[in-house]
Amino acid sequence: MKRLHICLAIILLALAGNGADIWVSPKGSDTNNGSKDQPLATVSAALRKARDLRRMNDASVTGGIHIILRGGVYVLHEPIVIRTEDAGTADSPTFIKAAEGEQPLLSGGVTIGAWKKLLSPVAGLPAAAKAHVWVADVPMKNGELFEFRQLWVNNVKAIRAKSVNGDAMLRILNWSKKDESCWIPTPGFAGLQNMNGVEMFIHQWWAIAMLRIKKMEIHGDSTQLFFHQPESKIQNEHPWPAPWLSKETGNSAFYLVNALQFLDEPGEWYLDITRQKIYYWPRSSESMPTASVVAPYLETLVKMEGTNDNPVQHIFFKGISFQHTGWLRPSHYGHVPHQAGMYMTEAYKLRPAGTKENPKLDNQAWIGRPAATVEISFADNTGFENCRFEHLASTGLDYHKGIHDNVVKGNLFKDIGGTAVLAGVYSDPGHEIHLPYNPKDEREVCDGMVISNNFITDATNEDWSCVGIGLGYTKNSLVEHNEIENVSYTGISMGWGWTAAANAMKNNKIIGNRIHHYGKQNYDCSGIYTLSAQPGSVISENYIDSIYKAPYAHLPSHWFYVYTDEGSSYFTVKDNWTPSQKFLQNANGPGNEWSNNGPMVSEGIKLNAGLQSSYEWLAEERTAYKLKLPINEEHSEVIELVTKNGKQLDVSKLKQLLARNNIDSNAIYQWENHYVIFAKMADVGVMQGRLQNNFPEAEVKAYHDLFYEYSKNKHCSDKAVSKEWDHILLTANLVADKKKQQEYLDYHATQFGKWPAIAKGFCNADFQQLLIFRNERQLMLVISIPKGESLDKLNPKTVENNQKMVEWNKIMGKYQEGIEGTKKGETWVFLNKVDD
Repeated sequence: MKRLHICLAIILLALAGNGADIWVSPKGSDTNNGSKDQPLATVSAALRKARDLRRMNDASVTGGIHIILRGGVYVLHEPIVIRTEDAGTADSPTFIKAAEGEQPLLSGGVTIGAWKKLLSPVAGLPAAAKAHVWVADVPMKNGELFEFRQLWVNNVKAIRAKSVNGDAMLRILNWSKKDESCWIPTPGFAGLQNMNGVEMFIHQWWAIAMLRIKKMEIHGDSTQLFFHQPESKIQNEHPWPAPWLSKETGNSAFYLVNALQFLDEPGEWYLDITRQKIYYWPRSSESMPTASVVAPYLETLVKMEGTNDNPVQHIFFKGISFQHTGWLRPSHYGHVPHQAGMYMTEAYKLRPAGTKENPKLDNQAWIGRPAATVEISFADNTGFENCRFEHLASTGLDYHKGIHDNVVKGNLFKDIGGTAVLAGVYSDPGHEIHLPYNPKDEREVCDGMVISNNFITDATNEDWSCVGIGLGYTKNSLVEHNEIENVSYTGISMGWGWTAAANAMKNNKIIGNRIHHYGKQNYDCSGIYTLSAQPGSVISENYIDSIYKAPYAHLPSHWFYVYTDEGSSYFTVKDNWTPSQKFLQNANGPGNEWSNNGPMVSEGIKLNAGLQSSYEWLAEERTAYKLKLPINEEHSEVIELVTKNGKQLDVSKLKQLLARNNIDSNAIYQWENHYVIFAKMADVGVMQGRLQNNFPEAEVKAYHDLFYEYSKNKHCSDKAVSKEWDHILLTANLVADKKKQQEYLDYHATQFGKWPAIAKGFCNADFQQLLIFRNERQLMLVISIPKGESLDKLNPKTVENNQKMVEWNKIMGKYQEGIEGTKKGETWVFLNKVDD
């Protein structure tokens, strides 16, 4: 009998060791007992059951608790809240996981059905859309009008109706901070000034802004926009990022959004909130009677909230899908981000400059944090593995404050409006952003965060100032073997504060990540970006490649592979593979060590970066390859100094300045009073400013617009390139006629497709490259030939048996004329290399 009792005890212990299983199903009921045969209906009910088991010290929880979700959609009406009382232990964790082979989906969306072809006229709808638009009633939610900013049709994001088609944007005419207004070309939409809810989306430097339009005043071909508060004050008082006004690179790009008049192409929709009607022009592949149409209702699906003294612990999500969340703050307050998607609540320029902490500081700002689909604070030893975060309006996963030893591993982040993964405090609402964060209670600091083997694609697709992975004030954190692609700005951003002063950050590591196809919209970006002092931190063995050619970048060359920004200190940056050494160290602090970064890094490091073998299947979700957008590469820049009244420039002084800035001091070319530098430089805009400060007597012009690039390596069948080149520089003007200027640019934009004989001629002459830069109407032509060869010898070969080249040269002649100082009939003039 005694032996029987012992055997029974062993069996019970074994059963207890397997843990308690609580089953959940979309077909279940919260009155069920939570068994596999009688599953609950909601995760919240399962958490309460688990909480009770722990509260009563039930023996079944000895080996942990498994909340098992059957496949299907769980539509949430409020966030799932996980509290301290739900915490597991190291020996008895809680798992919220998918049933084997099934895919449960937590959704914050509302299905919109009963679509009908629009048959009756609707005031404001464009005539071209009337035969194509469908309409549906939008349901009430919790007795209230249902408002949303996103819509997914068959899990593809639809486009909120905007004033331009496709990816096009317009340029602002001017911005007046004095009266808080913006001037734009008058939109060609009748009655637009009488519409409510119209917004302006504006690109400005490294960020964007979403501004609700209060009033439009039409003045012929120009229209003045005024904006609602609080965003109007913030937009006009903060010094940067600010609207960009430049003759050289164009003013800030923009479009208007959210008016029925804009609904004029497939994929666009408009919500009439007051009438609770939604209008949609389907894409050709969509059938509205059967389409799945979802609008977001919730902003957050899961909140994990402990306290400093009693954090949530040992809770893990596995195999769960999180989808369909919105973010309505821009609709109510506008959205003016400072950086990394953190929106400003107040910001202004200091007059005079200086604070007690920083005598040179010229601005102050306070920020808020965007909503996230999963928000976590004061939690230890939690994690997400093999989960999917898709179709989300703002941040995907946010580990915010008081978080220690948490792991995010092997997840997919796709179609995210903001940042995919955030970790750590940036600045608390009452903490000015330039002040170092170093709380007295160190438990507040993000410590030991691991972000590993995640795949991030098509993130930052609404707020272009957001990043793939963003770390604020963290310590002992590891970001490793993630792959990030198709993002609008920076891949991985780590740090905050713009200061070399001591703060909470230290011992962080960014190791072995693969970052490519970034900077799709915003520049002043990099594959990896840092701020402030972070002793003991390492950036190593990463692969960074293929930055997009951002079509409306404020400075077309102001992008980098690795960028250590203001205050970055005590970093080790080594063994990172990049196609060239286009790096920037801007206003860094002490103690940084850089070594062996660039194309010389070993092939093994290049191949080992990114997802490890167990997670490579995630890469099947790639989206960048479908876009076929142009990629940028580092190239030599052109800066011209023009002296007045025929005065000569102090070339010796110029050479010394170039050498101090690590620029080839022999790369100077001259014609009369024109001195041109053609060389690689880390930041052409910064160098332009330094040249102007050192040579105030000269006009200093940067040629940002590289609008034509021929390369033997890309455009010739014989791709063998000479090791050394000589560069021949020439300059001319475009004619003053704006229409003809555009024709000239259009010819060159389509030349490789429509005039292939031109590139063939360059190949025949063995031109290594041919570049044309533009500053307003002045052109700078660079022809690179094998070192020791002669242009006089090679150039005639461009027209050998090539009548098209002769024709091309004749056509181009009518668009060009000589610059000031040339002789009558003279067009292109050669700039001679200044002797060493």
